[in-house]
Amino acid sequence: MTSPHRPTIRDALSVSLTVGAYGVAFGAASVAAGFSVLQSCLFSLLTFTGASQFAAVGVVASGGTALSAIAAATLLGTRNALYGIQMAPLLRVRGVRRVAAAHLTIDESTGVALSQAPRGTDAMRLGFWLTGAGVFIFWNIFTLLGALGAKALGTPAAWGLDAAVPAAFLGLLWPRLETSFLRVVAAVSMAFALLVTPWLPAGLPIIMTTLVALVIGWRER
Repeated sequence: MTSPHRPTIRDALSVSLTVGAYGVAFGAASVAAGFSVLQSCLFSLLTFTGASQFAAVGVVASGGTALSAIAAATLLGTRNALYGIQMAPLLRVRGVRRVAAAHLTIDESTGVALSQAPRGTDAMRLGFWLTGAGVFIFWNIFTLLGALGAKALGTPAAWGLDAAVPAAFLGLLWPRLETSFLRVVAAVSMAFALLVTPWLPAGLPIIMTTLVALVIGWRER
């Protein structure tokens, strides 16, 4: 007999493996930026928010300060707090499970959970937990593999692995540019970052692009 949750499990696993595989790029990019294999793995274990991790490593790789890296990562990570507000009434968890749910609240777990709405509340909860746990497991496994691979190469930058950050970041961002408006915001932000790069310290241009998004969003509103 076919399980009623089979479609939810399929969706969760497909997203988990696809997204988790990006951990290879993060592990390689982190080592190329000067982090050790252990530091790279702890970054994925304790932070676990892909875009923020790539942003922080990208800032460090370009010569930015730790403060700039933290600021860039924090700005990108604030969206997870908004996801948490949306998911809390659905999950209804307390104690240790609440902490675990907060750590697993990412783009993919939230997206899969919400996409299961036609299948009912149980499917939404299952989609959240399976996707969050799946991405966490695969992301950390592939982070280790990427970091070890980059370490084995000797000088990662000599192999072009320093380009892994922008390439992987673009790979994470591109599928989210679903409308013409979002593509315009991304293009203007990119142009602005390139324009101010010669005058601002490393790491600040990507932070300043948030102002572009705010201005365009306010005018559109």
